[in-house]
Amino acid sequence: MKTINENKTVFTFTRGGIHPPDNKHYSEGIAITDAPVPELFIVPLSQHLGSPAEPVVEAGDTVAYGDLLAKSSGFISANIHSPCAGEVKEFTEIFLPHGGRSKAVVIASDGSNPPDFPETDDWKSMGKEDILKAIADYGIVGMGGATFPAHVKFSLPKGYSAEYLVINGTECEPYLTSDHRLMLEKTEELFKGMRILHSVLEPKEVRIGIEKNKPDAIARMQEFAAKADFPVRVFPLKVKYPQGDEKQLLKAVINREVPSGALPIEVGAVVANIGTVNAVYEAVACKKALYERIVTVSGGGIKKPVNLKARVGTPVSMLIEEAGGTVDETVKLVAGGPMMGFAFFDPETPVTKGTSGILALTEKELRRSRETACISCGRCVAACPMGLNPSRLFKFLDHQEYEEAMAIGLLDCKECGCCGFSCPAHIPLVQGMKGGKYELRRRKARKDAAARA
Repeated sequence: MKTINENKTVFTFTRGGIHPPDNKHYSEGIAITDAPVPELFIVPLSQHLGSPAEPVVEAGDTVAYGDLLAKSSGFISANIHSPCAGEVKEFTEIFLPHGGRSKAVVIASDGSNPPDFPETDDWKSMGKEDILKAIADYGIVGMGGATFPAHVKFSLPKGYSAEYLVINGTECEPYLTSDHRLMLEKTEELFKGMRILHSVLEPKEVRIGIEKNKPDAIARMQEFAAKADFPVRVFPLKVKYPQGDEKQLLKAVINREVPSGALPIEVGAVVANIGTVNAVYEAVACKKALYERIVTVSGGGIKKPVNLKARVGTPVSMLIEEAGGTVDETVKLVAGGPMMGFAFFDPETPVTKGTSGILALTEKELRRSRETACISCGRCVAACPMGLNPSRLFKFLDHQEYEEAMAIGLLDCKECGCCGFSCPAHIPLVQGMKGGKYELRRRKARKDAAARA
């Protein structure tokens, strides 16, 4: 199919955005290798947006690779599968990097190697419902960080159609390079995954957005797009954060804006991350459950940055050790990217389906300074990709005026961090937005409980 010349045409969104140092040089040239395998896996039952999965195994049970450990417990939920063969030892409770608690299954591995999951031809004749069932059965979720159950996203609501399937290959968060490596090393599999999703959604075109700081990935994906048997184009994008957010990506790639409170399907689009596409291919074509993913281990505090294929339930400490350990100047560990990731303190925290990166950052990288008073410079307003006034929102929230904050768009805030990055007064704007949303949820829960009483 026809592709776009990346040297002549560059696309982006138009409102706000910032240009933090991308720091991808640490790991962008490092091929994916297998992470070490622990003797004990700690597999959380909350690895996705929505309700935690309900366990279907008990202590003492023997499990094989990919066996179902916990079943989705609601419409927005996802299955959890075993990352090893071994014995279920116990159930425990852990903290995840975002601060939430989760039940977890502890499995002692028997040390056996995983089986092969060869591609079969069955998927070429599968119907839509069978494909969606496989995506659900094998526990596929959004791999870009949101971890939304994929079978729900790809099941179009009645009366809606997808004019475009937009593939998110931007990987706009600094440091992260796992999607970049997938595009280089798993190109054929990715195009099969796109072909599978094309057969489900039947869009008029598949559009792949990739930022220009990945010229080798753009060239590789264009090469495959030119010989694909379905309509697909590659869109080179300006290096600009948060290019990978759904709303900004759709503005850049199909020039449509998603209204406040609406979903991409309401403007005729479905968005899928590169990692999600790979997981869909493995589930549908290879009958492989989602129990491992690619994780970038990087940052100025990591001695030898790497891209690792790590199994869910592996302690982060083993990934850091595989990357040579940390330097003495390391002051913070982050799960995900530095803009929207979560700082965590326990190196025994396990890898989950949503762990795109593990960063060890030094004081120099954190750019921390003393908070001062707002000087009304407007930089946060200029940087906000959602067109909000972060400083005004923060003031409302700081004075507990939650309804006023709601009225000027609090729930439209994506918590992308553009405002805080741009603020010369170093005001914790994003933390204020998170706290305000948490308080609103708490008040709603209390009101609902009172209404039921």
